[in-house]
Amino acid sequence: MGKVHLRDNDTKEKKTEFSLVRVKDTWKRKPGKKVDKDKVDCVSASKIYEIVTEKDTTWTVVSPIVFTYKVTETRDLLDPNNDTLLLGHISDPQQLEEMKKSNKPFKRFVVVDQEVYKIYGTKITEYLESHNVLYKILALPTTEENKSMEVALTILEEVNNFCLDRRTEPIIAIGGGVCLDIVGLAASLYRRRTPYIRVPTTLLSYIDASVGAKTGVNFANCKNKLGAYIPPTAAFLDLSFIQTLPRRHICNGLAEVLKMALMKHRGLFELLENHGSMLLDTKFQDDKSVYGRSSVQAASQVTRLAITTMLEELAPNLWEDDLNRLVDFGHLISPALEMKVLPSLLHGEAVNIDMSYMVYVCQESGFLTGEEKQRIINCMVGLELPVWHEECTMELIQKSLQDRLKHSGGLVRMPLPVGLGEAEIFNNISYEILHRAYEKWCDELNVSSDSNCGP
Repeated sequence: MGKVHLRDNDTKEKKTEFSLVRVKDTWKRKPGKKVDKDKVDCVSASKIYEIVTEKDTTWTVVSPIVFTYKVTETRDLLDPNNDTLLLGHISDPQQLEEMKKSNKPFKRFVVVDQEVYKIYGTKITEYLESHNVLYKILALPTTEENKSMEVALTILEEVNNFCLDRRTEPIIAIGGGVCLDIVGLAASLYRRRTPYIRVPTTLLSYIDASVGAKTGVNFANCKNKLGAYIPPTAAFLDLSFIQTLPRRHICNGLAEVLKMALMKHRGLFELLENHGSMLLDTKFQDDKSVYGRSSVQAASQVTRLAITTMLEELAPNLWEDDLNRLVDFGHLISPALEMKVLPSLLHGEAVNIDMSYMVYVCQESGFLTGEEKQRIINCMVGLELPVWHEECTMELIQKSLQDRLKHSGGLVRMPLPVGLGEAEIFNNISYEILHRAYEKWCDELNVSSDSNCGP
């Protein structure tokens, strides 16, 4: 039943491994690894390890938690003939069939960004009413400046008044990354975990905020300092939302696409290099009149490669147990810069300024050739992204890296490109290299604000 071990101080120790089995309506411990499955209803993946000594008894619980969520690219999500928004999160075919046959009306609480509601509010309402949904739509201003716990609590008050079933009636968030983050945090707090669905309406959230597990709000003048790792039950992506975005916001999203290209996929970088201007002009839509089929193909390739490379990095590390993360490229200095100059810089713009400086660090370190560095900077300018900012000072860079040391286990963990589409994590970039790179970065890119190099 257990083994007796001697610890260093000669104290007897008895360690027992228990499996957990379900019999009728209760769970019971069973010693040992082998369980006769014919005599029980269910065997849990969880384990309990009991250690008994002369001084104390300790139980160690190992309980694997599995999250399953879908990321679905679709078209015309708000078309009444498309039931993805209401049923697309259900994976079990039998449950899906039962839901379709049931006479019970759907009930949905929808949080939508205020600006998005001005454009799509009528379509959202018509969609819900065409499916006889009992609904509440809450339109809120969700910007970086009001990404706060107060807004999350406002959502929770309304959800509580609406009375959702916490397992079968997901909250729906429609908006940009700020909206998706706030609603995700609110859902994770309500009854400890209420399912929610993400519908991104910006390019940035389409390939970044919508596909991971992070939720959060700003706190103590720090970006996303409060939050949780609770993925949505599903994210529904529809490129048609992008057509109503201002051009600057499409550029903003392309920064995160470029991040994944530089870290993981040379082909994605070359797509941005060759077709970035066309994607901006067409807003990722089908424009056969000017570009033929190439606009659709490029848009589809770019978004799918960005999403798949992002999921490759996020899926094995949803809770960030491993702090060596390639997706942190562009996010070492940008959080402090973004918070310092709010609201003049968008998130992707701050990320790109961070990446631009780091590209100079890479060249100075010998990881990139001068030609590769220039190709990257030219691509950024072609995507109409800022590559320099006067508030990104050496002092801010040093403070950001010191903060990184504090919160990353005493290591900087700096992801850097070592070629186009290849990257490694570094912890030993010297101050001299950082300073020389900074001086060259400022000398070459500190140009007049009329150019594409300014915010």
